[in-house]
Amino acid sequence: MKWFLHKLAMMFGAAPRKAGPGEETEAARKIKAFKKTPEQVALRKEIIAHEHEALIHSHKWRNIRWASVIVINALFIVSYSFDVQLVEGALTASRFLGFHMADPNAALQVMLAFKEVMLNLVIGTATVVILWWIVGGRAFCSWACPYHLLAEWAEALHLFLARKGWVKDHPFHRGLRVVLWAVFMTLALLTGYTVFEYINPVGIVSRALIYGPTVALLWVAFLLGIEVFFSRRFWCRYVCPIGLTYGITGAVAPVQIKYDLEKCVHEGECRAVCLVPHVLEITKMGYAQNDVDYIGPDCTRCGLCVDACPQKALTFTVRGIDKIV
Repeated sequence: MKWFLHKLAMMFGAAPRKAGPGEETEAARKIKAFKKTPEQVALRKEIIAHEHEALIHSHKWRNIRWASVIVINALFIVSYSFDVQLVEGALTASRFLGFHMADPNAALQVMLAFKEVMLNLVIGTATVVILWWIVGGRAFCSWACPYHLLAEWAEALHLFLARKGWVKDHPFHRGLRVVLWAVFMTLALLTGYTVFEYINPVGIVSRALIYGPTVALLWVAFLLGIEVFFSRRFWCRYVCPIGLTYGITGAVAPVQIKYDLEKCVHEGECRAVCLVPHVLEITKMGYAQNDVDYIGPDCTRCGLCVDACPQKALTFTVRGIDKIV
């Protein structure tokens, strides 16, 4: 329980740490001791060198996820353009085959702004919470959010420029997201307006795709510029309260990414590609609590770490059922 609470605390900005003496299981202790033997140290170095020479890297889950983002958002576009009423509205609030669906973060702001609990919003929020609880909370970010896809491409450009030495990443404290979540909720309560929705790039991009571009896209371009030239994944990592809300929703979700300590050679390829790398500190030598563990609730279930790990130490799984891949 203590280790689970630490994972939750990391979502709110706490720094990752190693498992303490009282938290480490006997199985994990034995594996760590075995890995420190000279033979195993030499073997790990050999494996890592081979991986770097072979450039082993899959894009399976990334490609499936990109297709998911495109298809989900295309459903809104097609439904509106051809008036088929399959999906009405936008990602922040919609109806799917007549069922109300509402982003929990937006719904909470609306109820705070109007000082009223609205039945349609409660129903829509409950539907969305159940859906994203099943697939893992922040999976919304990487599997449905259109801004996330744009930000991922911006990140690729940032990394290219960084390798050339033309830009440098400027990280912020992850606790900033928690502060801003409280600020936006307070503003909704005090002003009667959902202030965050005016600057929310998720809603802006979703509405632009469905109803056509507006001047608000200049704000989206500005945010992407920050992510390319100044701070890698700035909005998603340090600002967006939507990710925090979904992270809470999916803290105990069935779909998880499982980590197998015994298979891991600790080369760090997973952390290099992770969209929220603090959740993968567990893969560092000496950090794991157990021989088999699950990545924390801030994980977006993007699958990049699964693609990047040739040892298959990270896999998608449904807790209590055999692994998916």
